[in-house]
Amino acid sequence: MALKATIYKADLNIANMDSHQYGDYQFTMALHPSETIERLMVRVLAYAKYADEALEFTKDLFETDEPALWEKDLTGQLVKWIEVGCPDEDKVKKAAARCKQVAVITYGSSVNEWYKRSSKLKTLKNVEVWQLSEATTNAIQALCERTMQLQLNVMDGEWTLIGDQAQATIEWTQLQ
Repeated sequence: MALKATIYKADLNIANMDSHQYGDYQFTMALHPSETIERLMVRVLAYAKYADEALEFTKDLFETDEPALWEKDLTGQLVKWIEVGCPDEDKVKKAAARCKQVAVITYGSSVNEWYKRSSKLKTLKNVEVWQLSEATTNAIQALCERTMQLQLNVMDGEWTLIGDQAQATIEWTQLQ
């Protein structure tokens, strides 16, 4: 019998004083049986970084040709493509040809080696690559619950994600 996905719900309130973005977002995510809580919470941070009502979680681990998140315009054309982890560079290159904006949110111990090997990425002008620190990914896992109430505060470049039981300082490093 195949394992089923576990459903997580989140209410995310964003108060970004740096970019004057304020909003409340509600979303439902499926945790794939092979996915970790760390990756699930990195997807939440990716959503928070590019928050928009049109941004959607996809079936990325169920459908390998989809990213973790995407945004489409009113005609159904892809506008944003957001990958999580260390994706295949050919997949990112293909996405860069189809979308105005592509982002890769990386984490884990293999990021530096992956980025060093991904020479094609460095030539793509519409691709951003961000790295989350290990301290960040460890801290955000403590915020995970099946139903989450999260508050993200951004001020003077400092990101703080607050949950019911804990909070985490988010450390971003832009690689590209």
